Amino acid sequence: MKSIFLLLATACLLLSGCAGYTLGAHKPAHLRKITKLAIPTFENLTLEPRLAVLVTNAVIKQLQNHGSYQIVARSEAEAVLKGKISNINRTQFRSDLNNVLRSSQIQATLVCPFTVVETSTGKVLHNGNAIADSYIILEANLQLSETQLLEDTAQRLAFNLADQVSEGW
Repeated sequence: MKSIFLLLATACLLLSGCAGYTLGAHKPAHLRKITKLAIPTFENLTLEPRLAVLVTNAVIKQLQNHGSYQIVARSEAEAVLKGKISNINRTQFRSDLNNVLRSSQIQATLVCPFTVVETSTGKVLHNGNAIADSYIILEANLQLSETQLLEDTAQRLAFNLADQVSEGW
């Protein structure tokens, strides 16, 4: 009885390696050798103040959480992730019931093309485009609502960008 249990346990352990799951990061093949990444402040091509720092910090935090790359200074980096915030678009998501011209919710869309450039050769290793949408219910303090909307959109954009750079599915 013990030998059958031992045999079944051994078979389960041996066959479980065939499931296709592995531990650790699954970077895209063309970025597999990169371990240290520098991320300078993204270029802001919009008229929204302080958006570049907000998006850059969100991307850095997301990549640190993912753990695929060590974020370092440009002098220590194997590659540099350069981004440009090319567009921010705000639209009415929902209107007030009594007045269709008055917004009750707004939606923001951020567009950010980016590249990963190898520092030693200057060769572009990866080109991508991250896009994120978010919406918020407008409160009495419109400025606070707008700030929260931009923060949430930046977080979503950072998640999309980090997935493209860190996941090789």
